[in-house]
Amino acid sequence: MSPGAWLRHRLAQGPILLAPGAYDALTARLVEQSGFDAVYFSGAGLSYSLLAQRDLGLVTLTEMAERAGSMTAAVRIPLIADADTGYGHVDQVARTVRAYERAGVAALQIEDQEFPKRCGHLDGKRLVPPEEMVEKIRAACAVRATDLLIIARTDARAVEGLPAALDRARRYRAAGADVVFVEAPESVDELAEIGRSLPGPLMVNMVEGGKTPLVEASRLEAWGFRLVIFPNSLLRLFVRQAQRLLGDLRSSGTTEGFLEHMVLFPELNRLLAGRP
Repeated sequence: MSPGAWLRHRLAQGPILLAPGAYDALTARLVEQSGFDAVYFSGAGLSYSLLAQRDLGLVTLTEMAERAGSMTAAVRIPLIADADTGYGHVDQVARTVRAYERAGVAALQIEDQEFPKRCGHLDGKRLVPPEEMVEKIRAACAVRATDLLIIARTDARAVEGLPAALDRARRYRAAGADVVFVEAPESVDELAEIGRSLPGPLMVNMVEGGKTPLVEASRLEAWGFRLVIFPNSLLRLFVRQAQRLLGDLRSSGTTEGFLEHMVLFPELNRLLAGRP
């Protein structure tokens, strides 16, 4: 079974699928080795790690597809990849689908923001008309040559309110999206309403410090969600630990005090010796 076909089956049958975020081959390998069944690759994670910039639509299709290919080569589990706005209008979306399929991606996610897009948990977002997003979804579905899933994200909650976001999500589902995703609900009640209001596979995003409250997977599943992503949890942890290590190294002149928190050289090489 292809990664896309497996993912489609899992989302239909359950249980809820947890997909931690990764931003390179090593972090994808760590997700797989920790026993997760899927990994998520966010444009924000690439922008943070490659450019040291916020998620403001700065990374390109070429950069995302190249990195996605290195990640799928490192793991067996399905890779779900962010594709921002599809990197352009309808014709560009078709090119994006083909590039992600060549990279071995199991599912891609496109959103209804204007370019340049912004992180879903930043203010100041602007939306394209829903008709334009519907065209993009139809184009993505028409051009795919594999079992690739199309995830349609709406950022309308922050711009037009939750009822408008739900309406857009329904239109995107009708256009052929395999999974719909209402970004940045702002309360537990809104999460529950999304689950009640939208049929079919639903995705939800857990962003530490973002607009959406953190809710355990079992509650999300009870509300109807089938896929929950944690896009940059690892990166946030790594940044905090790096700050602590670097501060201690500067003051003490040695890393000895952090050895118990590290994967040492022999263990790292054993970890990397595994092949998908």
